Order: sequence, then structure tokens, then C-alpha cells
Amino acid sequence: MQRAILYAAAIFLTATFALVGQDAHDLQPLKYNNEGLVVDLGVGLWAHPLPMDYDGDGDNDLVVSCPDKPFNGTYFFENTSGNVKLPVFEPPVRIGPGYHGVRVSYVGDRVDVMNPAQLFADFPKNGYEKPEKVAVPTKPSGAKKVRANQWHRIDWDRDGDYDLIVANGIWDDYGWDDAWDSNGEWKNGPLHGYVFLVINNGTDDKPKWSKANKIEAGGKPVDVYGWPGPCVADFDGDGDRDLICGEFIDKFTWFENTGTDAAISLAAGKRVVTDTGAELQMDLEMVVPSPVDWDKDGDVDLIVGDEDGRVAFVENVTVASGNGPVFKAPVYFQQKADWLKFGALATPFCTDWDSDGDTDILCGNTAGYFGYFENQGGTPTKWGAPVLLRAGESTLRIMAGPNGSIQGPCEAKWGYTTLSAADWDGDGRTDILANSIWGKIVWYRNLGDGADGLPKLSEAQAVEVEWPGETPKPSWTWWNPEGKSLVTQWRTTPEAIDFNKDGLTDLVLLDQEGYLCLFERTKEATGLKLQPPQRIFVDQDGKALQLNEKRAGGSGRRKVHVVDWDGDGDFDLLANSVNADLYENTGATADGNVTLVHRGAIGERKVSGHTSSPASIDLNGNGTPDLLVGAEDGHLYLLSR
Repeated sequence: MQRAILYAAAIFLTATFALVGQDAHDLQPLKYNNEGLVVDLGVGLWAHPLPMDYDGDGDNDLVVSCPDKPFNGTYFFENTSGNVKLPVFEPPVRIGPGYHGVRVSYVGDRVDVMNPAQLFADFPKNGYEKPEKVAVPTKPSGAKKVRANQWHRIDWDRDGDYDLIVANGIWDDYGWDDAWDSNGEWKNGPLHGYVFLVINNGTDDKPKWSKANKIEAGGKPVDVYGWPGPCVADFDGDGDRDLICGEFIDKFTWFENTGTDAAISLAAGKRVVTDTGAELQMDLEMVVPSPVDWDKDGDVDLIVGDEDGRVAFVENVTVASGNGPVFKAPVYFQQKADWLKFGALATPFCTDWDSDGDTDILCGNTAGYFGYFENQGGTPTKWGAPVLLRAGESTLRIMAGPNGSIQGPCEAKWGYTTLSAADWDGDGRTDILANSIWGKIVWYRNLGDGADGLPKLSEAQAVEVEWPGETPKPSWTWWNPEGKSLVTQWRTTPEAIDFNKDGLTDLVLLDQEGYLCLFERTKEATGLKLQPPQRIFVDQDGKALQLNEKRAGGSGRRKVHVVDWDGDGDFDLLANSVNADLYENTGATADGNVTLVHRGAIGERKVSGHTSSPASIDLNGNGTPDLLVGAEDGHLYLLSR
């Protein structure tokens, strides 16, 4: 009865969550309005999965914690498909706050959840209502910079009471920012991911905790590349429990137990592999694995959260051969469509991409993908599931790789794509211009419609500028631009628009020092040329508009959009903020500059975390642009006017 009351309350909270404290005319999540549509299951930025039978009906549900903004919360995804490997889940129901290190533990027939130094016993019954303090006598790592703190209950020594596994991601040696030499070698140290054991020398009712000691494997402390997410279970089917850890990037390490189940002794780590022989890896980063026999076939699988809010089923298909555990490649769970979402840190741009007369949505994200949401018409507007764009023969994705991020090699699989769309080459077709984690401005030429009716895109081409001398770059960029290519601050929008209204597509963009500039387009005998940047945008005091004065990892990050917001015939500027700030164009100065007066946020609702990304769309067809904002949580929020 108590479970039913809690569940009913959770549904009520979710129904009101989007509107509590929010004006109905403020930013609201954009919904698919597409009955029967199925999309990737997802929370916001950072998915911490807690697989369990939450509603007590005999099948596996998913509870997922998400600590981001604005989607912070712990969410219940109900399984109404029954005991199948890949159920289609119901949309999420918020059942509590979100936590950044929460872990699930199976204690006999009970499901407990732990946060650092906190136990939430019998979570399906009590939720977060009855926290118990867990007073470990020493701080496990002793480190100054800890970015993963993951606590888990387990009877490590099989003595009948529950001990603690504590995992820490340690950043002391790594630092964070701007530590490349001129050859692209990282001068700081790596991330560390240690796993500590805290033995209970008392009882479960009256625990007596030992000092936290690093677990060793092969005679050395377990040390993975940050974000360990330790999983203790018999993964290889030999009757004793091993250890599998995740990491900050995308792979997994198996530490074989060469002792017994009651006296665990771990061998040096080996990469976990799939049934194809490849190393098991996730699509993105900051992976959070949780062990459970999901498909109820007698072996222990992994349920893994990805950084962009998705959760995957990684099936254990080990055959007892003595060669270690074997898994299938990750398969991402699905849910009934509710709110539009494209990964995390979504960066929308609105255009008629399929040339059918209505406005669709293109979008980048933290993973470096480019997506397309089809406007399928109707009132309210019906949207299709996101389709990943392709360039040439491959899915279009920009990633940092080993040394493309100013913040170091741990960001190898991030891309932070941000884009606009316009006819860049003057052939009458809409192309895509993009920036990313690299700070390289590129364009993808529209080659005409493919068999699916969508534009075929070329491979990336560098946007070039008629530089009068040496090609500039940010002072902290370790690599040098090629030829006349345009390189600027990372993660800031290249807005392609005919700003001076001469029939040629210009570029509005931050330069390498963070000033908002106009790159004017000219038509010459040798073709269209992009001229060097002009700092023509000034504030009300006549000072050049520098949208970001920070350096290295703090640079860039400004998402901008140019649109006639106030309907007075000139172009205003929207820029990221708590949602989107308006910089009103109040006219030209005597020397030809453009005055942009900062008017503040357009909406009341805060949808930013790291950042937001504004766009405009006339979705209600009244001739006035509405505001569409991509948020950290990957959802798109609409303010209709």
C-alpha cells in the first residue's frame, strides 16, 4: 500500500514538475506529440542507473539519477513490457532529487541505494525519505580533487555482514586545463580511479568500520582512468566474484579473482571484450556500470549509464572457457517519446531541412553528433525522432580525439558541436556551418537530396578567410591552422547570415580573442571570399563587444543567434545565459558600427547548467519568432510569443 501511495505521489510530482514556479507563457519543454513514437531512453546530462523492480510487479524497471540542470532528479522508467530483454519503457516519472554518485546494492532480497556516506535502505519502499549516515572513519582517497565518489554495499568477505566498496575518481595529477606542449603531448598526469575496501568488523545493525584501504590487483592498487563504477560479481562463470570497473572515457577493465569467493585475490586488469573480439566500449564518456542479471538467464549483465543521459543493456554471453567474461555490444534502451532530446548540451538551429515548406530542427550536442528533427505538421506540431546526419558515407560526428580538447585527453570522445545553416556557396541549397571542441570552423556542402529525401552532405571543408598575413589562432591552441582556415575559440556558434543584406551569406562569430565580429562576404572574379573579421559590434558605451574575455578552457562557450527579434527591420542578437539574453540592435553609430544593447534574459525559467543555446522558430505561424533553447539536459525548451 505504501509503495502504491509513493508511486501515485511520484506521478503527481512529475505532472507538475515542468510548471511549478513557471509561468505558462515561459519556456516549456517541447514535446513530440507523436503517439506511438519510440526514442532512446534518456534523462539529462549524466545517467546513473539503478536497475530494480521499483513498482513490485515482478519485472525489471529502471530508476535513473541525473544531477544536471534543469532536469535534476531521480526518475522512474516503468517497464510495462514484462520480462523481456529490451522493454520499451514509459516516459520518466520524477521520484526524488538527483545525485552525482548514487549506486544500487542488492542486499538479500532488498534493494538499497547509497550516496557518499549515506544509505537509503529498501529504496523501492522508502525512496530518499530515510537516509542513514555511514560514518567511515577516514576519507578514502585523501585527494584534493575528487570527481567520482561512489559507495556500494557488498559482503566482500562472506562473513554475513555487509562491507563497503568506495570508488574515487582522482584529478590531482591531471589538473584540468591547458597543459599541452607544442607537439600535442599532455604535460600533466593521468586521471586515477581507485577502489577502496572498508570492512565491517561489527554487524549490520552495529557496524564497526575499518580504515579504507585500496583494493589491489596483481600486486598494485586498482587504478583505472577515473570514474571507476566498480562492479563485483561472478562475471566469468567460474563460481567466484571478480571486479569490473568502468572509466571516465568509454571502456571497461576486468580484474579476475584468482582466489576464492570468500578470499578475493585479484589479478592485473584486462580489457573487457565483446563476442566479436573487440574491446567493449560505450558511445560516449563518463560511463557508470551497474551489475545485475537483467535478462534473468543466470549470469550477471551490466546496465550502463552514458554521459548524455542514455542507458544501455550490455549482455553477458560468457561461455565457460577460462578466457574471461564476454559481452555483447551495448544496446541502448528505448522509451515512449515525450520531450524532444538530443544527447546533452543541445544546440538547435531551425530551418526547412527537408524542403517541404515547414521549419525543422537541426541540432548539435556534446557527443559531437548532428541531428535532424522533422516537423511533421499538425497542431500542436508533431515531431519525428532525431535522425543522425551523415557526411559522405559516414555518420557525421566530430570528436576531440587524443589531443583536440584544451581541457586534456580525458575529453577524447566529446565534440561539442554547434551549428547554423544557410546557402554558403550560393548554389541555392542550404548547407551547414559548424564549430566544435576544436575551434575549427567547417562547412558541409549540400549536394542535393539523397534517396531518403534529405540533403546529402559532403565531407567537412575548412571555412577560409582572406587573411592579410599569418593565420590567427587562440594563443593557447597548441596546433597551427592549415592555410587560410578559420580557427577561433571553441564551442561558440558560427552564425551564417546575410547580415549586411547584400545577397551574400556573411558570418557572425567570436574571433580568437572573444570579440563578436562580422566576417563579411564578397563576390570576386575568383569566387566568393570571406573577409577578415571586423569588430563592428559595440555596446551602448561604444566599446567593442567582447562576449568572452577568458582564456583556454574558459574561452568560447558562447552560443549566439542573429534574428530580428523585435520586428523593427534590423538584426538583433540572442546569446546564451540562464536561457537566452537579448542584445537589441539600436542602430548604426557615426563610424558605421552596430550598437547592441544588453536587455537581459528573455524568459524567467533557468534552463542552463554548463550553457544554453538559443535559436528562433515561428512555430505558431504568427509571423513573430518564438524562442527555442537547447539546454544542458539535451532537451529543447520553447517560449511562444
